[in-house]
Amino acid sequence: MTKASERPAAARIPTAHALAEAVASLGEVTRALAADAGPALERIAAGCAAALVSGHKILFAGNGGSAAQCQHFATELTCRFTDDRVPYAAIALTTDTSFLTACANDYSFDDVFARQVEAIGQRGDALVLLSTSGRSKNVVRAARAAAERGIATFAFTGRGGPLSEACEAAVVVPSDDSARIQEAHLLLGHVLCASIETRLGGFR
Repeated sequence: MTKASERPAAARIPTAHALAEAVASLGEVTRALAADAGPALERIAAGCAAALVSGHKILFAGNGGSAAQCQHFATELTCRFTDDRVPYAAIALTTDTSFLTACANDYSFDDVFARQVEAIGQRGDALVLLSTSGRSKNVVRAARAAAERGIATFAFTGRGGPLSEACEAAVVVPSDDSARIQEAHLLLGHVLCASIETRLGGFR
């Protein structure tokens, strides 16, 4: 086996070049979002704020890197984002390993989010789903379970897939690159958290 250090230089992409390409690619995606995603993100922020004001909560769900972002956004709301204010009720449905493994084992991994929505979701809550593909069965099932219970359903996705159609409002990132989509979702989530804080401030 040829060691990496012995490979021809042409086979290695310089890190600086890879960074420049990634930045340029992300720039194209974020410019497209700035031009087109505002109305959908406005609806999502309004729906999440309405849930909190009415004494309800925001639920987040997603897989893999999206699961980590769900936990990130729930923390920004429950702890704080930029303002020193009361905590907002937000829960990531991705954190209970006992439940996730039991449900996947006893039922199906496709049910892990929908079953939690059925258990703790209430009419008036909001559900925010993240999926780079928009095709993950467990998030689509969660959206449908939430809609049946009068829970507002929102999504951040990549191009394609049924998730955006299953939700009341969705921001569809115009990319097929999972890394760029997840980076855009992080930006969208931060803007969402900031918008909620701006709308609600230190409400009680």
